[in-house]
Amino acid sequence: MATYAIGDIQGCFDAFTRLLDRCAFDPAKDRLWLTGDLVNRGPRSLETLRFVRSLGEAAVTVLGNHDFFLLMVAEGFGKRSEDDTFDEILTAPDRGELLTWLRHRPLCHREGGYCLVHAGLLPQWTSLRARALAAEVEAALTGADWREFMEYHIWGNLPNAWRDSLEGWPRLRTIVNVMARMRFCSPEGVMDFSAKGEVSRAPAGFLPWYELPGRNDADATLIVGHWSAIGLKITPKLLAIDTGCLWGGELTAIRLEDRRIFQVKGSKEEIRPL
Repeated sequence: MATYAIGDIQGCFDAFTRLLDRCAFDPAKDRLWLTGDLVNRGPRSLETLRFVRSLGEAAVTVLGNHDFFLLMVAEGFGKRSEDDTFDEILTAPDRGELLTWLRHRPLCHREGGYCLVHAGLLPQWTSLRARALAAEVEAALTGADWREFMEYHIWGNLPNAWRDSLEGWPRLRTIVNVMARMRFCSPEGVMDFSAKGEVSRAPAGFLPWYELPGRNDADATLIVGHWSAIGLKITPKLLAIDTGCLWGGELTAIRLEDRRIFQVKGSKEEIRPL
């Protein structure tokens, strides 16, 4: 039995299936851990969702910002752009089952000394604390008021820092921002959402979240995606594996048992211009 963590797929289904072949993935005995952003920008988001759902307990995927956006748009919320490529999901006969399944995915998964999350964690959080906070968001996403959460409260840049005293929708929005959107952060835990791309573009006073001193998440090795511009980054306590398949890079898998890396390039139809 092996566990393969795979970076953001974003609808690049051809690359995904070729990567599974390269890993010799066997759903009868192996597991997949997916960093989120299953959908959008690539050409085959529908097939990706259907396949990952069909794997049942052999696959764990956390929610990424593009997954959240699909859920919002499906309910009539959020402003789409010409770059979005999930129309086939919205018109599919099994749309309801797929979107319900996606909405019930975790925001953070913690198991066996690893913590899987799309974007990252604030420096003051342990992975155990992060898992408890993720459960609050997951309860809202599957509760009676989930559409209100999607329409009015899930998206926005404020609050941009965590306080234990936060309550209600602002508390949940901050948790989502950390785990699904964050890139740059100050040592005090203030997030910046104006900058992305290369690490050299960090605003004054901010660092990539994983470089902040005094981090409390050493209780687990973090597995993340979201930030393709940093490329493959492997340290004792961090596996950053979004390597930009969509932008001409690779789709990356890492076998957790021995940290062996597997990679494939996207097909010509999958690669988009930077």
